[in-house]
This record gives sequence, C-alpha cells and structure tokens, in this order.
Amino acid sequence: MSEKLPSREQALQLLRENQCPVKVIKHCKAVTKIALETANALKEKGLKIDFELVEIGALLHDIGRSKTHTVQHAVVGAELAKSAGLPESVISMIKRHVGGGITAREAEELGWPKDVYAPITLEEKIVSYADKLIEDSKRVPVEITIQKLSNELKQDAAERVRKLHEEMANLIGDDP
Repeated sequence: MSEKLPSREQALQLLRENQCPVKVIKHCKAVTKIALETANALKEKGLKIDFELVEIGALLHDIGRSKTHTVQHAVVGAELAKSAGLPESVISMIKRHVGGGITAREAEELGWPKDVYAPITLEEKIVSYADKLIEDSKRVPVEITIQKLSNELKQDAAERVRKLHEEMANLIGDDP
C-alpha cells in the first residue's frame, strides 16, 4: 500500500475503470470543487490542510457507487480503493464520508466490519461535509440535506450532518 496519492487524472481514470456512472463522476467533481473551496476558506483562517488529499479523496469518495447505490457504497468503495493500492488516508476518507459518519452500532447493524466510519481528520470532515452540499451535481443548502435525512427517518444522521455543518461554520467563521 502506497502513501503516494494518485493524480487528479489517475483518480478520474480509476472511477472510469470501475465503470462509475457519468452522473456519479459529475457528482464527485462537484463535491471536489466545494471541498477545495472549503479547504481554502479554512486555510485562510490559518488551518493546515492537505489540499491534494482533499482533492483526491473527494474525487474518489463515491467510487463504491460503481457497484451499489446503497449506504454500502462506503465499504465497497474502501475495498475498491484498497485493491487499487491507494493510501490509507484515501481509503479512510471513502469509508467515513457517508451520513456525516456512521456509528459503531449502526455499522454493526449494517453488518460492516468493525472499524471507524465517522470522519476524524479535518480533511475527512471537509469531504464528508462537501458531499452533503451536493445533490447530484448541484449545490444545495445543508438544510435541504438535513431535512431529507429527517424525512427518511434518519434523525441521527441528520443530527450528525447538522453538527458537521456547525463545526465547519465555526471554523470558517461564517456560513460555509
């Protein structure tokens, strides 16, 4: 397993090689744009951000959607990333981006391997957050995502996304 990140073009090629639908690739590019904007805003506040990791992690966060469109895409994507020899930092980002994070109890209920499925690093949080601001490939207010999760009776996930939004807003100092 290498710690060397693929280039942007190599990441996009990996999505294509795994037969990711064009719609998913567009979504990943849109998430990447927001993630990099967020990373830049955080850098301006004096925080140290690995921009390359944010970019590659955001591009590849939904690689698992090449096989499934369920929440399982996080675990499937992490496996695909591992098989491709991607760095652990990218694998972690892929498995930790869904729903503002998945708790150990929820992961167990889903039958996932024991692991951490909630974003920990600032880069993981940036990608997870950016993903919640993109519906298909269009930017939406975070409240829309929170409301959608609430409507689907996913109150815990809605609350985690709200907390992630608060954390980002507090770090940036205004509405991200």
